[in-house]
Amino acid sequence: MRTLITTAFVSLDGVVEAPGGEPGYRNSGWTFRGIEFDPAAYEIKGREQDEAEAMMLGRISYEAFSPVWPGMTEEFPRYNAMPKYVVSTTLRDDDLVSGWGDITILRSLDDVAALKETEGGPIIVHGSAALNRALSDADLIDRYHLLVFPVLLGAGKRLFSDTDKDKLNLKVVESESYANGIQKLVYDVVR
Repeated sequence: MRTLITTAFVSLDGVVEAPGGEPGYRNSGWTFRGIEFDPAAYEIKGREQDEAEAMMLGRISYEAFSPVWPGMTEEFPRYNAMPKYVVSTTLRDDDLVSGWGDITILRSLDDVAALKETEGGPIIVHGSAALNRALSDADLIDRYHLLVFPVLLGAGKRLFSDTDKDKLNLKVVESESYANGIQKLVYDVVR
């Protein structure tokens, strides 16, 4: 069974929207403004690229990443080469970019569950706030890699669902605090 890992830059109040500077959000770029850069805090990002064997995205994140990441050959060589899965009911094969490795469209959470049952290494989920909430509600996420930033943003897309569901226990497998206030929190989902 494959491990599904969610990775996210998240504010202390749970917002994941526009951490890198995407347009249309008032606090866009919040990870890079007012917080001193500490390369040690981002070590996990390189490790994720080395450990993952596939990437999963929702449609909106796919449409944001696909015009940019294929050209970032030095920054994302493994991500660019690995298979990608896009979870979408509306995306068509004609909408997929070329030159970004194998890309498969999954039409449902049942398709995601079936993919997890196949042989292979970890699948990492980038961005994709709505997809992450749906995956969590369906109990499909196995691990969280979170970089929690010392900011409160108020409005914005949340990583975690507000669905009334049974409690989900998490086990800390790695944590570290950095001088700039960022905290690395890695949790396994306890089943």
